[in-house]
Amino acid sequence: MKKILVTGGAGYIGSHAVVELRQAGYQPIIVDDFSNSQESALAGIEGILGSKVPVYRINCADEAALRTVFAAEPGIVGVVHFAAFKAVGESVQKPLAYYRNNLDSLLALLAVMPEFGVESLVFSSSCTVYGVPDALPVTEATPTKKATSPYGATKQMAEDILTDVAAAGGPRTILLRYFNPIGAHPSAKIGELPLGVPNNLVPFITQTAAGIREKLTVYGTDYDTPDGSCVRDYIYVVDLAKAHVVAVRRLLEKQATERVEIFNVGTGRGNSVLEVVRTFEEVSGQKLNVELGPRRTGDVPAIYADATKAETVLGFKTEGSLAEALTSAWKWQQTLGK
Repeated sequence: MKKILVTGGAGYIGSHAVVELRQAGYQPIIVDDFSNSQESALAGIEGILGSKVPVYRINCADEAALRTVFAAEPGIVGVVHFAAFKAVGESVQKPLAYYRNNLDSLLALLAVMPEFGVESLVFSSSCTVYGVPDALPVTEATPTKKATSPYGATKQMAEDILTDVAAAGGPRTILLRYFNPIGAHPSAKIGELPLGVPNNLVPFITQTAAGIREKLTVYGTDYDTPDGSCVRDYIYVVDLAKAHVVAVRRLLEKQATERVEIFNVGTGRGNSVLEVVRTFEEVSGQKLNVELGPRRTGDVPAIYADATKAETVLGFKTEGSLAEALTSAWKWQQTLGK
């Protein structure tokens, strides 16, 4: 069974990717320092798979510690790199922490991988690299513009680093530019587990419905969008996880035609924040206490993917609908309780 190192493998997207990798016949190896995840995710992964997954509790930015993992797990053939801080709003408040964590972890990984002959890397990138696009939907050829947040800037810098390193003979890399992952595994054993107050829309919605939060604030209702609220491309997290399996397979089977390939991973549809709220109310039967608030620094008014390249080149297409993803998120919240 081919071993795949998954950094940030106990996190929201990472835990779902670990499940999908294992079910596709790979042996995932988790590296996570649990600074932005919870250990309960490990029990959830085990509950779905019926077996444990190796876990190393280290900070991915610690090059020496990372080296011990590769040494302890001979035969690692690829890496999926999730480990990063990821909240746009928080990055505006704590830019240094984002630059340090997100770039140092990548640099450490790139320093250690060649020592152990690991030549394949799938990188967790983001649609934030496009900044505020001039036209929608965005394709992989859409020019990247100045990022609207330090988080987005770290993803742009990471992509530049990976491109330069690959050109110099470093690992072959697939950059997956995510749009907005939502929902939870259908088993309700793993899902989004924000520490403290959620930074993402859907967990804030479900926590409001569950009575944990008094109200949901919609930031900005005067954007140039159909209903004035921000528009995003919301992708079911299980679909997103499956995209990583396809990318890993493409690299290991040497199907990639360039040293660095870029794919948008989204549905190709845009939904507004208020539309997501309405859809959640419909599928859950819960009425939310919604407050309309001012715009939030760092937010892009509207962005959604042209997902054609992922479908034609990767052979990947999303399956879960917005309603299905929100239903799974509510089921997950109900298993968590208050």
